[in-house]
Amino acid sequence: MIKYNLIRSKRKTIAIHIVDGELAVKASLKMPQADIDKFVNSKKSWIDKNLSNSIVKKEQKESFALNYGDSILLMGKSYFIIGRQGSSAGFDGRCFFVPEDLSSEKIKQLIINTYKAFAKNYILSRVIVFADKMSLEPKSAKITSAAARWGSCSSKGCLNFSWRLVMADEDVVDYLVVHELAHLKVMNHSKKFWVIVQNVLPNYKVMQAKLRILSKKLSVENWS
Repeated sequence: MIKYNLIRSKRKTIAIHIVDGELAVKASLKMPQADIDKFVNSKKSWIDKNLSNSIVKKEQKESFALNYGDSILLMGKSYFIIGRQGSSAGFDGRCFFVPEDLSSEKIKQLIINTYKAFAKNYILSRVIVFADKMSLEPKSAKITSAAARWGSCSSKGCLNFSWRLVMADEDVVDYLVVHELAHLKVMNHSKKFWVIVQNVLPNYKVMQAKLRILSKKLSVENWS
């Protein structure tokens, strides 16, 4: 018998979710337990494969750490983390620098702060460039700590971008900026939406592919 966490709600369908090595099944309030078990057992091969992969990813994520001498991404390029005398941390164009004799966790927090500061300056400057090019005017544009989404656009015209985006290549950052700006005209991902994106960035699919590669890399890294 496959063990799982059952979540019942006012839904009509049954679905299986695997997150961080845990199996969850979502089913309707009235669906018989026997039917749920039968459905889960019918998906055993899929569950075994994906549960195993999820457990491996969870272990990799839990062991993720940053130390002096490690290399990390900024605008698609790798830079070393260097320890320096003093109390300041940042990026000088050649490397990420942090004070000496810090714990791995403290190094990570200072690196994240550096990423956030860089993202605020760089990404928001690209929003200004492309908003002008596309004759659009977002209500606001902010940098967030979102881990599940690279960016978003609210119905009120507020744009949000994850600071993690500055790990990507420059053209990928531009793609995300154009993507969210395009939502000011079309809130869905219909053909009309993609025409808007393509008019600005004809090779946007190449950038999407790069973003998928980065997403896969970050899926086993704990940046929270």
